[in-house]
Amino acid sequence: MIACTQLPDTNILDISLSGAVTREDYETVLIPALDKALEDNDGLRALVRIAPGTDYTVGALADDAWMGLKHWRGFERIAVVGRDGWIGKALKGVSILMPCPVMLFEDGEGEAALRWLQESLGAIHQTDLGDGVLHVQLLGKLDPSVYAEETEDLNAFIRANERFRLLLDIREFDGWQGLGAVAEHLKLVRDHRSLIDKAAIVGDRKLERFAARIGGAVIGAETEYFDGDLDAAIAWIKT
Repeated sequence: MIACTQLPDTNILDISLSGAVTREDYETVLIPALDKALEDNDGLRALVRIAPGTDYTVGALADDAWMGLKHWRGFERIAVVGRDGWIGKALKGVSILMPCPVMLFEDGEGEAALRWLQESLGAIHQTDLGDGVLHVQLLGKLDPSVYAEETEDLNAFIRANERFRLLLDIREFDGWQGLGAVAEHLKLVRDHRSLIDKAAIVGDRKLERFAARIGGAVIGAETEYFDGDLDAAIAWIKT
């Protein structure tokens, strides 16, 4: 069976699976709950609790695939509690391919899973340094919702500066959460790279130096990497 409850004053849908999960459970409980929650929220975070011994019928598996295709853009983050059995193993295998961050927790770690859903995984800070220079700092692990929140600020800066120079600080950047975040990042670069006259990238790891070379080729503008030296990067980008 499936039970769904939206936690009060949040965009978190608590989904519990136990016993035999059937096509009827999907059609009468889960899918209507998702549709209703997506009507009320731009994005959802799901807390999926899988009780020990939970099993799917063939019909439920087909509905699971259909539901994923229809609703995947609506999920910001998914926490799955219960890794035992073939369901948990299957989720572990496909989690890296999901378009949103997915974290797997052991049975009994529901509170930790809920904290993970509620915490901020990453952030983007944008600062106008004047003279057409935009300082962008990437922090932690970024998910798609972070890009959505920052796009309007970036567009406002671009409206005030037809062309600009980019100072990108990735010293505290830990990567992306899910393929959806990577897609949002690439879309942001694609949409604005033609407006960048010059780019400085500040990092402090060898991998970041390599990434900076790739980033410079993608941006298509003069690009310089600075090993942990923000002041030198600011001086260079403003000349």
